[in-house]
Parts: sequence; structure tokens; C-alpha cells
Amino acid sequence: MQTLPYGSWPSPVDAALVAAHGGRPDFVGFVGDEVWWTEPRPAEGGRRTLVRRRYEQSPGEGCVEETVLPAPWNVRSRVIEYGGRPWAGTVWNGAPLVVFVNFADQRLYRYEPGGEPRPLTPVSAVGGGLRWADPLLRPERGEVWCVLEEFTGDGPTDVRRLLAAVPLDGSAAGDRAAVRELTDDRHRFVTGPRLSPDGRRAAWLAWDHPRMPWDGTELKVAEVGEDGSLGAPRTAAGGPEESIVQADWAADGSLLYVSDRSGWWNLYRDGTPLCPREEEFGGPLWTLGRRWFAPLDDGLIAVVHGRGTTALGILDPETGEIADAAGPWTEFDATLAARGEHVVTVAAGPRSAHEVVELDTRTGRTRVIGAAHTDPVDPAYYPESHTRTFTGPDGREIHAHLHPPHHPECTAPDGELPPYLVWAHGGPTGRTSPMLDLEIAYFTSRGIGVVQVDYGGSTGYGREYRNRLRGQWGVVDVEDCAAVALALAEEGTADRARLAIRGGSAGGWTAAVSLTTTDVYACGTILYPVLDLTGWSSGGTHDFESQYLESLIGPLSEVPERYVERSPLEHADRLTVPFLLLQGLDDVICPPEQCERFLARLKGRGVPHAYLAFEGEGHGFRRADTLVRALEAELSLYAQVFGLDTAGVPTLELGT
Repeated sequence: MQTLPYGSWPSPVDAALVAAHGGRPDFVGFVGDEVWWTEPRPAEGGRRTLVRRRYEQSPGEGCVEETVLPAPWNVRSRVIEYGGRPWAGTVWNGAPLVVFVNFADQRLYRYEPGGEPRPLTPVSAVGGGLRWADPLLRPERGEVWCVLEEFTGDGPTDVRRLLAAVPLDGSAAGDRAAVRELTDDRHRFVTGPRLSPDGRRAAWLAWDHPRMPWDGTELKVAEVGEDGSLGAPRTAAGGPEESIVQADWAADGSLLYVSDRSGWWNLYRDGTPLCPREEEFGGPLWTLGRRWFAPLDDGLIAVVHGRGTTALGILDPETGEIADAAGPWTEFDATLAARGEHVVTVAAGPRSAHEVVELDTRTGRTRVIGAAHTDPVDPAYYPESHTRTFTGPDGREIHAHLHPPHHPECTAPDGELPPYLVWAHGGPTGRTSPMLDLEIAYFTSRGIGVVQVDYGGSTGYGREYRNRLRGQWGVVDVEDCAAVALALAEEGTADRARLAIRGGSAGGWTAAVSLTTTDVYACGTILYPVLDLTGWSSGGTHDFESQYLESLIGPLSEVPERYVERSPLEHADRLTVPFLLLQGLDDVICPPEQCERFLARLKGRGVPHAYLAFEGEGHGFRRADTLVRALEAELSLYAQVFGLDTAGVPTLELGT
């Protein structure tokens, strides 16, 4: 063992390695017996491609992973900007038939292996154009049903959303009139339709401003006519204070859905709870087409459930019992798909990154079938993480995941305490989990601790925990992060003089507010943040979140002073510690204009800082070169502020 100061331990986990493993597989599904999914390609401009698990012989034998679409195809939807399920597939006339959304033009394309993708939808020059998500293939009708987002003007809120049917023969590729509208646009937001087994009923979710989908949604059901039209929809469940996040049909035609009417997202069948528990069977619907449950042909239901962390289980709706799958995974994503006796999803664990896993419900065996994790470095350098619960103001519980400094061959001098980074997640309805993250290992293997805080407002702990942030954004989140940081210092886990905060999006807001209203942190990293509440809520962001602050802060018309008082832009003069600001220049959710105005307020005040803005990046970084530059810049900031020796890392120039 070498004795070296915290933060100076040599590590094989460099920024290039982290960037190469950025992102995760997502949106799994079956095309016949084959499993397909989307997968990131950081080295190819950050695009996402379709991957196919192809059988060379019979199903289950001789499987190979095959990248279906070469660059520059990018399988990603921009509906509500965060997107949604961008593809669907089936076997038709003995061969795979797939439709997908291409990011560059947001058109739907038809693809059959061996051929070239063919456009199915037109391009519109109005505003953000035509966008599509959450498709449902209906080849027997020669159509694909999906969510249509259509811009009617140049403003971010000049938009309508509805369910639509697109011809599979390409006749709408140049003719908007050939797209058949299935519903009107009376609701601001909708999810894609789910058809009953007999094809005679359709179900989908809808909600309106100022609600977000975790506040309140409605479950709509309509009869499907012989001509493929939808009858007048009725509301089967939900409302302003009931969040339904997924609906689907069981094999017997009963309607299944996840609702939080009990205070927890639980699973219901025709209004009856199937497994009432104080844990979550759902989550925040930031992207359309998320699937926390999947009905099986035999009446059982595959579910992702848990409290804080998640498990994959098989629910017997008659007894309410769940049999959880065995394995090393502690986090299962909301992307379930089922066919016959097989269930597939994406899962990760403390020692493995996200991979595609399959559960055989007949044998109970769970195995990796795609995007298999391989250790890029010796696992001895991985974090050794654990979950903690801290006490915050008024005695409230704060959940967090602690990742102490860890190195197989290094220790710190006696008496030295490590620097710690407080990570504030986005959302703010996000949450964290103790799974392998090489970005965390980048710091912990160098002797810098990380604590991920699930502050009040996070999901995974029930509606009451989530609602703590109503009207309190910029207060509860900031207090909770500070309480955890100070508790670690007081117990002798962290160095009080070497605490930093970092976060992106809503986490960037929390970091910025923390730096301008507290003296807890010696520095911070702010990624693509909200900095000006008034500007953000007055046409400064996209439609989906344009009225989000009505619940997070309060109605602008009633409490305009609160919008000013809480905005970091208005308190730039209080910022005295060094910081790094990272921003994508193509970000329409948190536009760079807010960062530029914030920096203008700081000009000449002598606060050391750096601003890195990246062309071609939006809300969240995807390109390998961006990820490397941002991560190395962040480490250099901490090295300069905390007095660390980070040999080999380019020095970030801090201006004033």
C-alpha cells in the first residue's frame, strides 16, 4: 500500500474510458423471437443505434449482436424534448418489420433488414416540425399508431399533441393530409395507445398544463371501430391529484394500470389493487412509453418494483405474491417487454453497468443476453458503495448513496479527511441508486468521495416524499444536500473545508442555488442549469416544462417575488467560491442564454470560474470528446481548489 494524500491516487479510470462507456441500452422489445434495443455510440457523435440479437441457428442458439443502422442514423425522438420510445417492430410476412424515429429530421422511417430505411412521414417547416413517439405497429391495417407532436408556430408552446395513424406504404412521406388523426388535441399531452387483446379497445394517458405527469394524469379508454377509428374516449381512472404512469391490457382483457392514489405507485386491475405495498411499481414519466410492468400470456405480470432501489419480479394477481428474480442486479429500468415465458429489460448492479437481461419465467433463470458488462479495469478500483439515511431540518429523513474514496493500493496519511462531492440529481423527480458508474469511480479511485443525495422531491419513496418540493424548490433540495454534506463532515467522514457540489439540469439549479445562498461548499460544478426562474417560465424553455414552476415555486402571477428571490441570477453577487459552468449550445430546455446572463452579472467581481460551452450538444452530453473535456475540467477545478495533485489531467484555466 502506498500512502498518498486524498485526491492524488493514481487511477486507471481516465476520462476517455468513462466517455467510452457513457450511456446505457434502452427501449428493449421483441421482434418475433428476437430481442432488439437502442444503444448509445459516444464515439459516433453521441448517436443511438438499434441493436438486434440475431439468431444464427434456432432461437436460443448461436446468438450474435448486430448493429442494425450505421451512422449517421440516430434512433431518438424529440417529442416533449425528452423523447420517448422511438421504435417498434414485428414479424410480418415472415420477416422483421421495424419503424423508427430519426433524430436529425424527426421523421418516422420504415426499415426491413437488407434494405434502406424509407421515410413514412413528411417534414414540416413550421416551428419544431412534426415529431413522433411511442409507436404501435398495426401491419394488418397497413398503419403505425403513435403520438404526434405538431408545431403550429415558431414559439416553443405553439404545439398540439394527439394520437395519429401513419400509413406504412409511405404515402404520407410527402403528404401531411395522409396522416389520419385518431383523437383531437383537447389534451396537451398524451402517451401512445395500447390495444386490448381483441383489438376492440384502446387505452392511453393524457394530462394538461400546469400538471406534470407525476402530479396527475387521466387514463383514457375508447372503442376501436371496424374502420380503425376511435370512439369518444372516457376517463377510466386518474385525475388532478392521481398520477397514472402506465396502462396496458391483460390477456383476459382486463385493464391494468399503475396509480399512486394510495400515496405509492401501485398496480391495479380494473380499479382493484393487486399488490398494495408502500413501495413503487412506477416512476416519473419523463419519456413516453416507459414500461414498469408487462402482462404475460398466462395471467402473471412482470413488474419492476421497490423502495429506493428496484427489483424485477413476477406478480401473481390472484394472490398478490411476487417472486423476485435472482441475480447481482440492484436496479431495473422501466423498459420491460414480454413474449411467451420470457421477460427482458435493462439492469445494473454495484459491480456491473447496464446490460440487457432476460428472465425465463418457467425456470426462474435470469441471464445477460445483450450489451454484456465487461470490466474495462480491475474491479478493485470500483467504488464500494452503501446506502445511508440522514436527518434533515425538522427531523425529516434524507436518503443518500455514499461512495467513499477507494483504491486497492493506496491509503491516505493518518489524520487526513477526504474531499467530498455532493451530487444533486436532475428532475428534480429523479433518484439515484448504488449501481456501477464509472464517472463516480473516476473520482473515488483518486481519493475523492461522492455522495448522491435523494433530496426531498425525489421519486422512489412515495408521493409524500415527492411532494416535499411543492413550492419549495430551491429550499428543501438545497437544505437536504447541505444537511448530508455537513453530517458527513461532523461525523469525520469528509473534510469540512473540502466539500463541493455538482449537478446537471435541475441538479444544476440546486448546485447554483447552494453556491449563492450557503457557505457549505468550497466550489461547485454546474451543468446545463436553470438560473432565472422568471425567464425560464416566460417562454424561456420548452412546452413540457413551461408551467412546471407552478407547482415547484408557485403561480407566477401570485408570487412573482418568489421567482426573483430564489433565482441564482439575482444573487450572483453572493457567489464567492470558484465554479465551473458547463453548457450545451443546442440546449432548448435550459438554453445557454441563462448562463451568459449569469456570467455577465459576475463580470469584474474576481470570482475564479470557467465556462465551457459545447457545440452540437443539447440537454445532457452525449459525445465522447465533450464527456472527456467536461470530466477533466471538473477534476482540475477540484484539484486547484482542494490542493490535489492530479498528474496528467489538463489544467482548467480559471478566469475572473
